[in-house]
Amino acid sequence: MLNFSVGPVQMDESILSIGAEQVPYFRTSEFSAIMQENERLILSFCNASSDCRCVFLTGSGTASMEAALSNLLSKEDKVLVVDGGSFGHRFVQLCQIFEIPYETISLEPGCPLTAEKLEPYADGGYTAFLVNLNETSTGVLYDLDLISEFCAEHGIFLLVDAISAFLAESIDFEKHKIGAMLIGSQKALAVPPGLSIIVLSEEAQDRVARATPRSLYFNLAMALKDGERGQTPFTPAVGVLIQLNARLRQIDSIGVEAETARIAAQAQDFRKKIANLPLTVFTKSLGNTVTPLEVSGSSSAKDVFSILKGEYGIWVCPNGGSLAEKVFRVGHIGNLTFSDNDALVSAMEDLVKKGILR
Repeated sequence: MLNFSVGPVQMDESILSIGAEQVPYFRTSEFSAIMQENERLILSFCNASSDCRCVFLTGSGTASMEAALSNLLSKEDKVLVVDGGSFGHRFVQLCQIFEIPYETISLEPGCPLTAEKLEPYADGGYTAFLVNLNETSTGVLYDLDLISEFCAEHGIFLLVDAISAFLAESIDFEKHKIGAMLIGSQKALAVPPGLSIIVLSEEAQDRVARATPRSLYFNLAMALKDGERGQTPFTPAVGVLIQLNARLRQIDSIGVEAETARIAAQAQDFRKKIANLPLTVFTKSLGNTVTPLEVSGSSSAKDVFSILKGEYGIWVCPNGGSLAEKVFRVGHIGNLTFSDNDALVSAMEDLVKKGILR
């Protein structure tokens, strides 16, 4: 199998081999040391200051979204949400569940967030801004500099879902004045799914301390307290956290900038190689994580996904909803190479010859 999905992604053999080992007992000083190193490296990679903290949750990225909203926001807040796709809309759903007052900046699929679209919300009295930085459903990368400046100017707490953007894009926690940031294990970190990470600024930690707990499992105050000794309140995904540690050390050995540059080069190489195929890139506001491709004429994006999987052993990402027949997505994160790009492009050229792509 060749995996061009955007999560779970293709993993390095050395990380895979750890998953075959017996999972150790975790209430030990040895495991605590691993967790403390995980926290230190994550904070280093996003340039978070020494007073920031990480919480490691056993759950997918949506778990971290739910934990963040239930611990950091309340009925006293007024939240602005960027709703430009299925992942941005998940924030809207969570605001509704937790009865957090909100308004949306509704964007058409594939459209960027511009200064002109932000301007009407400048004096709205908002206390928090929620954005899925890389709207993976459409491939749009939102302008973090623009958003950060807007939030800083108006004194707004910035919560960034960087689940599919972390490591694939340059994210500077301090420079961008991020209040809290969400990360997922199965994206550019390239370890199995099952972990999500919340990076908390000092302001975010203060919000957690003041919050009335609305969940036992997602009580971040408990998680922060246990994290001081390198532990978690409940049994975590021990094996995945050990794989994460190996992967973080791997990235640290080459430097986070080199890893981001590698992913960017992988994306650029693929986009160059598909120039002559009957496909259109769905958005002009592209990041490095994924390339969304719109099929032409009577071609079916669903058929492309199914045939690549069934006949070529290559996974890309299908879309749902109104884009299901029109758009499929090719990821550039994980253990992929330019030669892997060649294999996918060759398969798609074959689909052109067969009349499946036209």
